[in-house]
Amino acid sequence: QVHLVQSGGGSVQAGGSLRLSCKASGYTHSSYCMGWLRQVPGKEREGVASIYLGGGGEYYTESAKGRFTIGLDNAKNALYLQMNRLKPEDTAIYFCAAVASDTCTPSLLTSSRDWGQGTQVTVSS
Repeated sequence: QVHLVQSGGGSVQAGGSLRLSCKASGYTHSSYCMGWLRQVPGKEREGVASIYLGGGGEYYTESAKGRFTIGLDNAKNALYLQMNRLKPEDTAIYFCAAVASDTCTPSLLTSSRDWGQGTQVTVSS
C-alpha cells in the first residue's frame, strides 16, 4: 500500500500560483501512475494531471493544460503540482493518488485506493 502525505495549497487571487506536494512511500516497484485529482462539493473527483513513476510522460486534462505542471522530485520521493494562472473555477479540494498500472491518465486515478489527505485550494476573483 502506498502512503501519501500532502502539503501546500491555500488561498490566492485569480492569476496567482500555488504549489502542491505529495510525499510518497511504500511502493516497491515503478509501475505506478501517480497524480492529482480535485473535488468540489456535490461533484465527483476528477483527474487533473498524472505522471508515470517509471517514466514516459505527463498527462493533463484540458482545464489544466498550459497552466499546471506535474513532476517528480526523486530526491524527496515526492510528487508536485505547480499551478499557475489560477482561476476561481480551480477552487476545490485537491488529492494526490497512486494506482498500480501500466498506463497512466488523469481519469485512471479515480480508481485508486491510495489517496493523500486532501488540501483546500481557494482562488478568489
